[in-house]
Amino acid sequence: QLQLVESGGGLVQPGGSLRLSCTASGFRFNSHAIGWFRQAPGKEREGVSCISSSGGGTNYGDSVKGRFTISRDNAKNTVYLQMNSLKSGDTAVYYCAALEVRIPSLCVIMASYKYWGQGTQVTVSS
Repeated sequence: QLQLVESGGGLVQPGGSLRLSCTASGFRFNSHAIGWFRQAPGKEREGVSCISSSGGGTNYGDSVKGRFTISRDNAKNTVYLQMNSLKSGDTAVYYCAALEVRIPSLCVIMASYKYWGQGTQVTVSS
């Protein structure tokens, strides 16, 4: 059964940090690029970051550059999103998604990701 499960969300004060995890099962993880997306109430879904299937390529949305870091451990079928210097504007439900790719070193944030997780809530508030 194909599955993506996000975890690590929660309530954090402005300036704080969280690390989200996306754990996959049911498909060949190391042939898939992984993207992180977020959606706040009343707003469109926003691409946050992506990582290539090999882990050698990453991209970030302008709003998170310099604050968020994406990484992956293919042995654990897991992708991480380290979020630092969090702001109230980062409050959203965060989703991970997977896309099978042929080039292991590239990823595109706004690609047509095929598989999606259920999301984890991140709330940044004092």
